[in-house]
Amino acid sequence: MDSKSSKLHGLSGSIAQRVFFRALFLASAVSLIALIRFLPAVDLESLTPKTYVDCVIDDSDSLSENTTLTAGSYLFQSRILNTFWGSFDSMNCKNDTSLASTIITILKGKRLLNFGAKSLCVGEGSNVIVSAMQRLGFSSVIGLHKHPFFSLNKKKIACRFEYDDSTFDFVFSKDVVDKVSVPALLVLEVERILKPGGIGALLVGSSSSSSSSVSSLLRSSNVVHVGHVNELSLVVFKKRSIFYNHVLPEDCASVQFTKPLVKLMEPLVEERVRKDVKYEKKSVSYLPKFVDVSNKKRLVYIDIGVKELVNANVNVNVTDWFPPSYPIDQKAFSVYFVHYNASVLLSYVKRPRVTFIYHPGLAGNIAHKSGVDGGMEPFLGEEEFDFLVWFMETVQHADFVVLKMNAGEAEIKFLSDIFENGAICSVDELFLSCSESGNGESETMSSRERCMDIYKGLRSNGVYVHQWWNAKLHQGA
Repeated sequence: MDSKSSKLHGLSGSIAQRVFFRALFLASAVSLIALIRFLPAVDLESLTPKTYVDCVIDDSDSLSENTTLTAGSYLFQSRILNTFWGSFDSMNCKNDTSLASTIITILKGKRLLNFGAKSLCVGEGSNVIVSAMQRLGFSSVIGLHKHPFFSLNKKKIACRFEYDDSTFDFVFSKDVVDKVSVPALLVLEVERILKPGGIGALLVGSSSSSSSSVSSLLRSSNVVHVGHVNELSLVVFKKRSIFYNHVLPEDCASVQFTKPLVKLMEPLVEERVRKDVKYEKKSVSYLPKFVDVSNKKRLVYIDIGVKELVNANVNVNVTDWFPPSYPIDQKAFSVYFVHYNASVLLSYVKRPRVTFIYHPGLAGNIAHKSGVDGGMEPFLGEEEFDFLVWFMETVQHADFVVLKMNAGEAEIKFLSDIFENGAICSVDELFLSCSESGNGESETMSSRERCMDIYKGLRSNGVYVHQWWNAKLHQGA
């Protein structure tokens, strides 16, 4: 009996030990999972000591005077942690500052970046890089230290930046390969938030395969530069315009009609040789030169912006709005002037078949700040008027449509809309006017470069678009 009881006691003790260790293992596993779920929500930087680091940009590498940057404030501080951790902070801060200066120098040297670019820095050290860029003269730059591209406490790996499409002129990140679990998501998000023509700069491993991997991930951009910075590869790409990325439908009437003729058009040029020379009959390949439109019954001409008529500082003839030497008499068209300044334009609407369309959206912020038309009642309320709907209804029954417009922000948005929804298929000939100088302080590319990208994208899709030099960029003046 004693031997049996001892065996039973030993067996029960063994079972108890197994149960105990299994319970301990289960509790440890639960605790570990809870910790993993909790860590992504903890800002570990808040636990680091308070340090003040002098990050001095070397005169030979910087674009402005030397600067001192503050690393930041934290929850607690101790002499030991300050001594130990501060040395690493100082090293990282100086490295990131030097890195920012080097990359900015490279991009500005290649005319890919300017101080007015709306910029975003993503990843570790972004706060220091933002400070460095601000000290160097960038007027609009923000940092995003944490990026949610992989987190165990989220059910979905695919996350997005909390920014709208086409928000930034410049985006920089140095966390593409080594510190991001799904690099493709980061690259695609950078592309999404870049404006058309915007610049993305990514630091990757020094191997050629790392650079190639970034290039293979791009969907709507072209690589414009690959270099080396601090033993890393710098991959720079430019986002293509929507007119490159979006393909028009095969049944697009105007494109089927004009695409074979695009190769016969006058070549695109970076700038006019002589600014005092207007379009000449021999230099511009007007569409009616190649096709017979004599049997077209309803001809429509739409001019959005009509800068020639509202610029009080320039004495112009009232016919300057129409392309000179055009093969068709302007009187054969039903003409629509689209603008926000009714009081000026109404004085020119004096002949039959000329209509003024009031579009307050062209005024941008100026219309909301100062009011439009000097208190004049608009034909349609701002809330009631949908210009895109009006345009589609106007051109759908026309036999031949000529559209002339400036390349202001509102106009390009409209052009993108009619390109995406297919309404561009009702436009036979397009005249697009861009600024000849560009605003280098407010955009990554000059207006001229941006417009050249639009011209090429439209022509590549078969849109019969001309460069229009006889008007300045609409600026809401």
